[in-house]
Parts: sequence; structure tokens; C-alpha cells
Amino acid sequence: MRVDRREFLALRAGQPAELSCEQLYMRFVDAEADGRTAQLFDRLAADLRAAGAVHLTDTAWLSRAELRSHLDGVLAAFEAAGGRVA
Repeated sequence: MRVDRREFLALRAGQPAELSCEQLYMRFVDAEADGRTAQLFDRLAADLRAAGAVHLTDTAWLSRAELRSHLDGVLAAFEAAGGRVA
């Protein structure tokens, strides 16, 4: 499974990257079915390293506890490295 950054992050100069939680949920379900959940979140973490800040959109899609747990771990590491969650 190849995850393209454009599927997750919308990047605009001078603005926080936007992470669509709807798109993330869809990719999560696919990755879960393929047994590649860890790879999905590793790739997201790598993509976030290119951003200084991220804004989450469509957060209602984060109602699933396992998805939220994985994302919280990625965002905690992002913030610990100096990133900002808007």
C-alpha cells in the first residue's frame, strides 16, 4: 500500500497543513483490512515532519477509539518534535 501525502495533508504556503480525518479514516479501514496499520501511521508521521503545524478537519471521523489512539500517538510525537496542532 502506497500512501501519497496528498491523500492526507493539504499544504499551503504560510498555513498549517490540513489533515482530513475523513480521508484518514478511509485509509485506516483499508490498512486495517490489509494488516498495514502501523505502516499507515508511520507514513503519516513522516509526512508531518515536513510541516510545522497541522490543522485537523472533519474530526467527527475520529470516533473510533483505535484510530484516535494511533493518531494521538502520532500527534504527540509531532508536538514533542516542535510541531503545533492547530
